[in-house]
Amino acid sequence: MNKVNKVIEPGAGRTEGDTHTLHFTLHLPYPVERVWPVVAGHGDGLKDWLAAADTFEPRLGGAVALRWLNTGPEGEAVLGRITAWDVERVAEYTLEGFQGRIRFHVEPYGEQGTTLRFTNEIRGDDELRRDCLAAWHLHLEYLAEALDGRPVDWQAWTPGRFGELRETYAP
Repeated sequence: MNKVNKVIEPGAGRTEGDTHTLHFTLHLPYPVERVWPVVAGHGDGLKDWLAAADTFEPRLGGAVALRWLNTGPEGEAVLGRITAWDVERVAEYTLEGFQGRIRFHVEPYGEQGTTLRFTNEIRGDDELRRDCLAAWHLHLEYLAEALDGRPVDWQAWTPGRFGELRETYAP
């Protein structure tokens, strides 16, 4: 088991009708002060593991435009709003389309670590639920690697690891 797998527990979820609430918990060996900027959209923090933040207004109600960089050289932009914001504690974005509500909750863990509780609420069928569990698992692997000083190389991205993870989330 590699170091990344030790900090990422398998994702879980709850389904009510066509609404799926997905959860991941990570125990990261870095203090909140290091993790927060990377999950809260400061600077290039999100670009290193998730998406380019073309627009990011860090406040409740602020605009967000995330451009997914694994969809081609220009990426695919998704617009939204910040729907919860508590500095160094909670960052929540609600995006248009299937991405839905994305929430990061950080808290100290031990003397120098951080627990990150991630939640994504989406609407769709079970195939979308599996896709999102696999995609978020992969992005959270990228997050752990970015915090270790190895940001994702989006130009080298392939769907191979996503496919492996998707199989682990089979019904």
